[in-house]
Amino acid sequence: MSRSLRALAGEANANALSPNGSAVTAISLVISDVDGTLVTPDKQITKASARAAQLLSDKGIGLTVVSSRPPAGLRMLVAPLSLRLPMGAFSGGAIVTPDLGVIEQHFVPEPAARRSADMLSAFGADMWLYTATGWLVRDPGGHYIPNERRTIQAEPIIVPDFGPHLTHAFKIVGSSQDFARLAECETAMREALGGQAFVARSQAYYLDITPPGLDKGTFLESLSKRLAVPPHAIAVLGDMGNDLAMFRKAGMSIAIGNASDEVKACATYATAPNTDDGFAKAIERYVLGDGG
Repeated sequence: MSRSLRALAGEANANALSPNGSAVTAISLVISDVDGTLVTPDKQITKASARAAQLLSDKGIGLTVVSSRPPAGLRMLVAPLSLRLPMGAFSGGAIVTPDLGVIEQHFVPEPAARRSADMLSAFGADMWLYTATGWLVRDPGGHYIPNERRTIQAEPIIVPDFGPHLTHAFKIVGSSQDFARLAECETAMREALGGQAFVARSQAYYLDITPPGLDKGTFLESLSKRLAVPPHAIAVLGDMGNDLAMFRKAGMSIAIGNASDEVKACATYATAPNTDDGFAKAIERYVLGDGG
């Protein structure tokens, strides 16, 4: 396991499961990542996942999501999953209600935003900004524009220059088809920004820069306090490095089958991939079942 992943995951869950797979404590709340975890590669919620969400509700177990998506990109999940709890957007940089009312929102500090822009350009990554105005891009022909349009179900706003918008960015994204180069950029960006921003890839092809001191782990902590559910009674599901912040703080963490071996090594369980109803199988086997 790489040092960076060890640092993000805290080596392992403090409240891990026992060696025979039995849960240390009952689960009262489930928090799931979205892309690569809860939805299929073509951004659909399967019938099995919707059924698993209903099973959680029937058992009195809460369900919500935290994602690198902007708030509007979470709207499609609310009705199919009957979500009623606060949701995390921008990887925890914003907390919203199911009707997208804002509970909390934070900006990337301007110096970090400008440094990020320079570094993304140096590494040859396409850059996007998310602001209160919407999803801002300079190149409407960028390779991953169609993917993001389908994911968040919104159209990009074309701007000639990001400069005026860097004072109020909720999230900055670098996208690239060169996954190895983007991984190098992630390491360099994290070292350059230090504690000025949170830096992590949400997909192999997306590098996210979000407000400092806020991540999926702090979203878990916030929800734990709001709902009076102790962290050891929370189960989380994810597939990428930016999910490890919540893996570290949850009582049960489940890596989706399409996650890397390094991410799986940080989880207490691994399930099937998101092409094979990994979310539903994890809920039924590990959260509601006996973990056998």
